[in-house]
Amino acid sequence: MQTEFRPGGYSSLPLIVKNLLIINGIVWLSQITIGTSLFPVDKTFALFYYESPFFRPWQVLTYMFLHAPDDFFHLLFNMFALWMFGSTLENLWGPNRFLIFYLLCGLGAALVHMGALWYDVEAVRRLWTEGAINDPSSFYAILNRPTMGASGAVMGIFAAFAYTFPNSQLFILPIPFPVKAKWALAGLVVFDLIGGFSSSPSGVAHFAHVGGAVIGIILVLLWNRKSRSTFY
Repeated sequence: MQTEFRPGGYSSLPLIVKNLLIINGIVWLSQITIGTSLFPVDKTFALFYYESPFFRPWQVLTYMFLHAPDDFFHLLFNMFALWMFGSTLENLWGPNRFLIFYLLCGLGAALVHMGALWYDVEAVRRLWTEGAINDPSSFYAILNRPTMGASGAVMGIFAAFAYTFPNSQLFILPIPFPVKAKWALAGLVVFDLIGGFSSSPSGVAHFAHVGGAVIGIILVLLWNRKSRSTFY
């Protein structure tokens, strides 16, 4: 039973993690340079609701390589978590399985987020149809709101890490004491569920995070169904 880990294990920067870090960095630089004038990077590759005029099918995958242009810490936090937990899993699984896992978690996060958006869009559309609201701006704000970031895929990575190394001690600021990975995962999921059901939108795709975590756990359970059956 594996309960201890070192960030990165036998290779601190394995192939897929290294290339994901590079790609995300290059894309973010393109967002803050050519994306502001020469080419609409965000509108082309961020994820939009399927009824939006900006929606394109490839966005369910490309959105996870973009990050908020005006928030470097959005990129930094995701890439740090990708390195810290993803390196360990890639060393354990190998590059091919890790890449498939990462992309499937990101795709699952996008689909769950799209379902949450559908609920919001239909609720506003119903109020608009019934005459409860006269200003359509709230409807179009949801319809044309871009979603970007690797958070959903990274949550899948962390969920898989927490399943594989459940009793690893993690220091999570501002908590002044170490927390086991399994409880950290549970806390993050609860936090995102509360944020997702909150009536005050924060701009954070909470259900995408939950979707990524759920897909991550499902994939690990399927891949390890013959050798492991408990999460403790």
